[in-house]
Amino acid sequence: MLDDLERRIIRHLQGDLPLTSKPFAVLASRVGISEEELLERIKLQKEEGVLRRLGANLNPQLAGFRANALIAWNVPDDRMDEIGPLMASFREVSHCYERRTQGKWKYNLFTMIHGKSREDCQGIVRGIAENTGIQDYVSLVTLKEYKKTSPEYF
Repeated sequence: MLDDLERRIIRHLQGDLPLTSKPFAVLASRVGISEEELLERIKLQKEEGVLRRLGANLNPQLAGFRANALIAWNVPDDRMDEIGPLMASFREVSHCYERRTQGKWKYNLFTMIHGKSREDCQGIVRGIAENTGIQDYVSLVTLKEYKKTSPEYF
């Protein structure tokens, strides 16, 4: 169970960090504790598994990437531990995850790639396919984005 202070910390961490040279000092002030205590609490929450990670989210459009695609790959189960990390290592891949197949859907590894154009994305996919030897895939190109937010827990 989380106490009130832990919930307040998570509530302030789940949004954007303040654009300042000392963002955790600002957050600590908002929470009502010192920066040192905030950092210690974050470290403890990470060690306990309450927080898995803190990370930055890049807005691909503002960074110049105008196209993206979710690629669903059919990777042999006995090669998943080899192919998953290899695909994840491509700098154009922002997400890479395995899922169980369902019914007639045979694709079990998914990568989200970003490029400057659809043609750029297609070239990236061809490069990943050539590098991994996985040629059975389907490209699900984004046509329109309706929502893109991080989850809010408190």
